[in-house]
This record gives sequence, structure tokens and C-alpha cells, in this order.
Amino acid sequence: MDLGLAGKRAIVTGASKGIGLAVARTLAAEGVHVIGGSRDSSDELKQLVSLGQATEVQVDLSSETGPSGLVAAALEGGPIELLINNAGAVTPRVHGFGSVTDEQWSYSLNLTLMAAVRTARAALPHMLAAGRGAIVNTASVNASLPDPLVVDYGAAKAALVNFSKALSKEVGPHGVRVNTVSPGPVATDLWLGGQGVASTLAGTLGGESRDYEETAVRDTATRRFTTPQEVADLIVFLASDRAGNITGVDYVIDGGLIQTL
Repeated sequence: MDLGLAGKRAIVTGASKGIGLAVARTLAAEGVHVIGGSRDSSDELKQLVSLGQATEVQVDLSSETGPSGLVAAALEGGPIELLINNAGAVTPRVHGFGSVTDEQWSYSLNLTLMAAVRTARAALPHMLAAGRGAIVNTASVNASLPDPLVVDYGAAKAALVNFSKALSKEVGPHGVRVNTVSPGPVATDLWLGGQGVASTLAGTLGGESRDYEETAVRDTATRRFTTPQEVADLIVFLASDRAGNITGVDYVIDGGLIQTL
């Protein structure tokens, strides 16, 4: 299927690894020039840069000025039609709600919610002036599946979904679409890496990381982690004109983890 994306330019946050990297690669394969924003680089992102398919901007998206700086750098190369807000991080709160400090709440809210808010605020005037654009924000099943282990992360993702729905109503009449994608457990370093959720739980609560990996997908219908590419395919489709009348929707991709209607 030709998604009609060739020649467009897209900002992808959190583009150096995981879902963000998969999105960057998929967009590049569709002929999109990607402006990848992330705190740290990676060999994989640098490879896209070396092929002329991407521009890399190292930026702290949790800061007040990082998102607007990323958009300004992106616009130096031309208009931006697509924005994929994917930056985020999660830390298991194994000692309970009372152990989560104000600083930890602020960090989660800044990176998981406000980075998307600020990046959209900087990019939207240019999309609105052009009369077209698409924003896809990466949320999480925890937006609607509260878990005390990720209390601050889940609250931030719920706010992100609410913000995205509200924004879609405002900008839809002006040619800009806004959607969210909510993955369940995904086979990335966030879950499976050396400092990921499974390893963190094993190191703190005991047991083997593979036990926590199995528990994470035990209640899914597919009994497996979603792959980053599967999430990227959904995001890129929603960013394309093939989804031209889809806006204000949260798409769950979780292998059937959420079992309610």
C-alpha cells in the first residue's frame, strides 16, 4: 500500500531507539525525511542520517525549551507535515505511591506529557498555516489500565490521551489530525533491557527477569510482546493521508491485554 508520504518531513521524538527508531525507519522507507530528536544518539539513527534519510537533533525534551528548540531546528530544513511524539520513560515504583517524590512526578509529567504538549505547541502554527498536518502521540495501555507500579507514568499517559482528544477537536476543522496509539508491553529496552522494567523488578523484588516478562503478557490473548515494528506500522498509517478522516482516536495495540469493551 502506497501511503503517499514520499517527500514529506516529520519530527519523531525519542527516535534513537525502541518504538521511535522503528517509526523513523518506517517513515524513511516511505520516502519521508525524518528529524529525529532524542537526548542520546544511537548507531541506528546515525545510519539513517548517513543515508540522507534523517537529521539528528540531540535535545532534552523534558526541559521547557527543548521541544521548541527541536521544532525550530527542524523548520530550518523546510516545512513539517508530521509530528510523532514518542519520547517517554517509565520507572517501576516498587516501594509504593508514598515513595514517589515531587521531583519524580515532575520528571514523568515533563517527559511523558509536557514534551508532547510543548512540541505540538511549537509545530502547530506552521501546520495550521499550511492547512494540513498530522500528529500522533504515543500513549500507553496504562492510560486506561491503572497500575500502582507505574502510578506517575500512567497518570501522565492518561493526561496525554485526554489532551490529544481535546486538541483534535480544535484543530480538526483546520486540516490537522491528532491521534494517539496506546501499546501494551513492547519488546524494547524499556521492558526487556538491562535497566528495563523486568530487570528492575527482578533486582528489587527477587526472582528472574524472565518471570516478570512472562507475567507481563500472561493476560494477553496473543501471549507475547508487541514488536516495535508493529507499533510503528500503526503510527505511520495514522500519520498518512490513508487515515485522512481519522482523528481524535486512541488506538490500543496490546495483544488483547485490555479485555473490556
